[in-house]
Amino acid sequence: MNSPAGPERTPDGRYVVVNHRRWRATDPDIPPGVSSRLRHHLMAARRAVSAARRAADAAAERRARERVHVAKVALGERGTPWWEQSTEERRRRWEKGVAELDSAEPEADGPQTDPPI
Repeated sequence: MNSPAGPERTPDGRYVVVNHRRWRATDPDIPPGVSSRLRHHLMAARRAVSAARRAADAAAERRARERVHVAKVALGERGTPWWEQSTEERRRRWEKGVAELDSAEPEADGPQTDPPI
């Protein structure tokens, strides 16, 4: 069940529980501005996946799904678990993700309005 503080977490804080299913939690050490920017990119990429599917554009869908993956890895939700990485590895992971997403071609769903880091 969700609370005002967000979804339920496992006791170790590594996973969130939604509808009795565990999902890897976002790396809690990502600075708030960077985390916000990555979530913005993630949601824009998800909207692009949806638009590409509606347009039956397989190439655009593939590019959008790649952006979703980059954002999820940068957030620590995919790839090597953030709790198994050093502080430096974690920082490099999210910095690489932001740089890659920022340099990607603008999304088809409108101009980029990323918040500053």
